[in-house]
Amino acid sequence: MIFSKIRFFVFSLGLFAFTFLACTDSDLTPQPDQEQEQINTEQLLSDIEYLSSDELEGRKTGTEGNKLAQIFIKDRFVSLGLLPVNNSYEQPFEHVNSRSGEEFEQAVNLVGMIEGSAGNEDYIVITAHYDHLGVRGEDIYNGADDNASGTAGILAIAEYFSNQKPENNLLFIAFDAEEQGLAGAYHFTESPSVALTQIALNVNLDMISTNFQNELYAVGTYHYPFLKPLVEEATADAPINVLFGYDSDDWSQNWTLASDHGPFHLKGIPFIYFGVEDHEHYHQPSDVYETINKEFFIHSVETIINVIQNFDRNLSSITDQK
Repeated sequence: MIFSKIRFFVFSLGLFAFTFLACTDSDLTPQPDQEQEQINTEQLLSDIEYLSSDELEGRKTGTEGNKLAQIFIKDRFVSLGLLPVNNSYEQPFEHVNSRSGEEFEQAVNLVGMIEGSAGNEDYIVITAHYDHLGVRGEDIYNGADDNASGTAGILAIAEYFSNQKPENNLLFIAFDAEEQGLAGAYHFTESPSVALTQIALNVNLDMISTNFQNELYAVGTYHYPFLKPLVEEATADAPINVLFGYDSDDWSQNWTLASDHGPFHLKGIPFIYFGVEDHEHYHQPSDVYETINKEFFIHSVETIINVIQNFDRNLSSITDQK
C-alpha cells in the first residue's frame, strides 16, 4: 500500500510537470483584454488638485492663472511623449464673448497627438476644457469638477495610451474659453489641426468627478445610436453606472450643444460626452478639490479608457456609419 501511494504520487507529479511545460508563453502571460494596466491614480489626483488650486485663480481665459494651467498641461504633454501638431502644441486664437462683449486676445488651445500602430489617417479626438470662471469679487471659482477633472482625465488617458499603443491616431485637445461660449472648440472646428474628414469621433470629458450616486452619463447616442452598443459592451463590468440620455428634447436638459462636443456635432462628427448631472457645487466657489468624489473620479477615468479602447478596436465600423 505504501509503495502504491508513492508510485501514484510520482505519476501525479510527472503529469503536473508535463502539463506545466506544455503551456505556451501566451497561456501564462495575461493578455491586454484580460487584465488592464491600472492608471496612475496618484498622478491623476495630483493633476486635478493642482489645476483647481488657488494658485491658478480659477483659470479664466487670458489671466495669469490660465497661463499657468497652459504651462502645466503643455509640460505634461511633453513628459508623456505626445507629439506636437503642425510643429506646435499651441493653437492661439482671439475671441469676443457675444453675450458680455468681453474680448479675449490670448486664448490658447493645447493639442498633442499619439500616432496609432495601424498607420492610417483616422483620428479619435479626446477633449476637455481647462478654463473656468476665475475670480469674482473675493471668491475664487476653482472649478475642480468643472473642468479640472476632465483636463486631468485626458492627461491620464494620454499616459495610458502612451504605454498601450492604440491602433488609430489619438488627438488630445485641452480647450480654452469653453466658459465663453465654447470658443476654443468652435475655433478648432473652423481651423482644425487635422482635416475634419479624418476625425472619426470626438470623446469629450466635462465634469467627471463629483457624483455620489455612482452615475456617469454617456451623452450622444440619441444622435449616433451605432455608438451605444460599443459603450455598453465596454462598460458592462464597470465599477460605476454608465447611463444614457440628456441628448434630446425629451429630457429636462438637452446637453447636445452644452460643451465642447457641440461644435464637432454641428460638423457631423459623432461624439460621446462623459459628464455628471449638475450638483450643488456647479459654478460655485465650493467646486474645489475637497468636494470631489475621488474614488468615483478614478473609476470614471478607468471606465472612459475602456470605452476609448473599444472605439479604437472598432473604428472602421464607426466610420462606415457616420
